[in-house]
Amino acid sequence: MSGLGLLVVISGPGGVGKDTLIEMLRARQPGLRYSVSYTTRPRRDYEVDGEHYRFVDDDRFARLAAEGALLENARVNGHLYGTSAAMVQEARDRGEDMILKIDVQGAEQVRERCPDAVFVFVAPPSMDELHRRRVSRGSEASDEIEARQRLAEVEMGYASRYDHVVVNDAAARAVSEIEGILAGARERQRAGRR
Repeated sequence: MSGLGLLVVISGPGGVGKDTLIEMLRARQPGLRYSVSYTTRPRRDYEVDGEHYRFVDDDRFARLAAEGALLENARVNGHLYGTSAAMVQEARDRGEDMILKIDVQGAEQVRERCPDAVFVFVAPPSMDELHRRRVSRGSEASDEIEARQRLAEVEMGYASRYDHVVVNDAAARAVSEIEGILAGARERQRAGRR
C-alpha cells in the first residue's frame, strides 16, 4: 500500500450497531485499522481494556488533552472520550486505512483537522427500533437508556452533515454499503480528489 491511508469516521447513536458493523467490516477487510478511543466511563462486563476502549481516569485524560495528544475529544453522557492523534497519523502515514468510531461532537473536531476524512453516519431504521435494541442489550439501567434515547434524537440532527448515511436495518447489507463507500473513497483518492 502506498500514499496516505483513508481516515473513516463512523458515528451514530448508541445502540445503533456501530460496533457490530465495524467488527464485520474489519473481518471482511483485515487491513482496516481501528482506533481504540480513550474513555473515562466505567468498563462494561464484556469489554476488554485496549480492545473496546482504553479506560483511563479523569486526571490521565486531562493530561492527554493538555499535551495535545488527542485528535478529538468530547464529553458524552457525563464521560470523556478521545482519539490518539499520533496513532491515527502514524497509521495513515504507513498507508493504512483507519476507522474511528466517535460521537458527533468528536466528528466535528475531526472535520476541522482532517477535511479529507470520509464521514459515515449509521442511523437506525426508526427511533423505536433503536430503543428496542438498547433495552435488549441489557447493559444499561432504565434511566441511562432514556438519557441515551434523548441524546440519540439530538445526534440524528447531525446526520445531514455526514458524507454518507447508512441505515442499519440489516447488518450484512449495511456493511456492504460501507464497503462500497470505502471503495469509492479509495478510487477518488487514487484519482487525486476527495
